[in-house]
Amino acid sequence: MVIVALVCLLLLVLTTALHYEVLRNLSIVLPGLPIRPRVKLVVVIIAAFVAHALEIALYALAIVGLMRFGGLGALGDPARFGFDVALYFSAETFTSLGYGDVVPGGALRLLAGAEALNGLLLIGWSASYAYIAMERFWDGGGWRRD
Repeated sequence: MVIVALVCLLLLVLTTALHYEVLRNLSIVLPGLPIRPRVKLVVVIIAAFVAHALEIALYALAIVGLMRFGGLGALGDPARFGFDVALYFSAETFTSLGYGDVVPGGALRLLAGAEALNGLLLIGWSASYAYIAMERFWDGGGWRRD
């Protein structure tokens, strides 16, 4: 359980740093891009999506590592386990969707809880950033026609 707790802490730091860097770089690059404001907002959404996809993949890699090399829990049907199952589970956990068709067992339950909380925070951060970007690129608070 201690190893899983340390992995949770490491993933929290890695995903937060990744998210920070993506949003920071967007803040630097976007103002100078010679594209329409509405396209800049599309860039924000795509960049946030890519950041979340990478963060989900980090959790999936951790799940595979903890299961295969650490023997620290189970995820769904052991006979059908693979990276695809870990990625699917990670995506539904990160987004707090939680279908419940793949259920963690053992120490992986701690990782699942930490991932859900981390995903909630990072998705909220992305939503806040997207709102600020909309305000920044909006035409004086009115509807701009490009």
